[in-house]
Amino acid sequence: MSILARTYSRRSFLISSGTLGLAATSALSAPFYARNAQRPAFSLGVQSGDVDGGSTMVWTRTDRPARVSVELSTTESFADPIRLAPKDALPRSDHAVKWLAEGLLPDQDYFYRFRAHDIADVNLVSEAATGQFRTAPLKRRAVRFAWSGDTAGQGWGIDDVGMKTYSTMAWHQPDFFIHSGDTIYADNPIPEEIALRDGTVWKNRIVTDEKREVARTLPEYRGQWKYNLLDDHVRAFNAACPTFYQWDDHEVLNNWSASTDLGGDPRYPEKDISIYAARAARAFDEMTPIRVPPTEPGRIFRKVSYGPLLDVFFLDLRSYRGENQDEKSGLLGWRQIDWLKRELAASRALWKVFACDMPLGLVIWDDYGRKSGIEGVADGKGGAPSVREGEIADLLSFMKRKGIRNTIWLTADVHYTAAHHYDPARAVFSDFDPFWEFVSGPLHSGTYGPKPLDPTFGPEVRFIKASGGGIDSNLPPSAGLQFFGLVDIAASGEAMVRLMDRENHELWRVTLQPEGYVGV
Repeated sequence: MSILARTYSRRSFLISSGTLGLAATSALSAPFYARNAQRPAFSLGVQSGDVDGGSTMVWTRTDRPARVSVELSTTESFADPIRLAPKDALPRSDHAVKWLAEGLLPDQDYFYRFRAHDIADVNLVSEAATGQFRTAPLKRRAVRFAWSGDTAGQGWGIDDVGMKTYSTMAWHQPDFFIHSGDTIYADNPIPEEIALRDGTVWKNRIVTDEKREVARTLPEYRGQWKYNLLDDHVRAFNAACPTFYQWDDHEVLNNWSASTDLGGDPRYPEKDISIYAARAARAFDEMTPIRVPPTEPGRIFRKVSYGPLLDVFFLDLRSYRGENQDEKSGLLGWRQIDWLKRELAASRALWKVFACDMPLGLVIWDDYGRKSGIEGVADGKGGAPSVREGEIADLLSFMKRKGIRNTIWLTADVHYTAAHHYDPARAVFSDFDPFWEFVSGPLHSGTYGPKPLDPTFGPEVRFIKASGGGIDSNLPPSAGLQFFGLVDIAASGEAMVRLMDRENHELWRVTLQPEGYVGV
């Protein structure tokens, strides 16, 4: 895939923001008068997200109450900028603010710049904090994006190397990144150090008060997000590449559902899981550049159109599920299913990508010790579709009836990377067209062994790289098993999927030819 047409402006920004140097912040140079601790600061960097052909979300956070202004420009010098109405960064949102920028040109590099005036003294002005993104095209052009999941889990925090996978992804200059859930680990404290099996010690260079315990209060949930943004690699990546967020379970608590029983867990003083889920959802909205409909606060499922070659459908497998310990409980909810069918039927994009936080055919127990309950889609029985499998079966059948082709499922959650091919010829339920599912992650968490496959939809493993499982479970990021994926959609329409590791080794690839499309 050629990216020469967009290399100059993107690489120029990457160098100026420090992404290629792997350790810089997104702040541009500023006059001396602005450089002291008495003035507001953007200590957690900037972010953009949910970029389409004419709009985007931009986000930042100040270290104190401040009035924040933002401007956008098609030039790095900020000639003739677009200025959005300022907003006050106040304690009620933990000083986080975000804007919807509309009326943008398609297929255009944009630079955005924040400045903050101290609420108590408007003469105290921050240095500028700057980011960059590219809007989606109106015409066919090559598109590259990355996906992965699982950041700062199992106690593996910011060591001397840091969250290097983010810098490796940045090297590929993706148009955007899909964070496929477990964006934080609210239930995984970060200790000072962890003893490794080889006798060495993993040392977390940064440990904050909020990360020493599980999150329970709203400030503690916010603190989980702030911890990740203390990493140099993460901040530099966010400044250079838009992130499209979805969530899974660890944003609240491992495997949470309506059947989660906190009665025997002294860490959680309130025993109603919905209380913690509400606090986590608010922190998720405040700390990310997700685009949420004003009429449906908290909604995570959505579609982002990225030109004529690509629509991305973000699913929410967490908010609408029933009890994990009830085999008759659903997963997606009727509102989400109805929305998804309508949007799929209306889509005119060549490729339809499902950003799904959990794989479809892997058996993931709610209670691993007892092998009971259903955490994911598969029930582990290998027979006719159960209730959760039935929701997917109904969707797959709908797509076959409507002639909806060229679908790709991108998932995370299981802390290894794999390529799964689903075929009705191998399946118990066969009323669907063959499709691919690709699994990636973790970005910076423990690595685990492979999960068993449920044959209901006929999955077959075409590639896998994981830890050995058993005694080799929960390997640290230093073990080399941190993964992400890349998707390149060429102007001709073919799609290439690559599975990568944090050292930038290509582990596996496949090229997919679209059906019913005449390329250029």
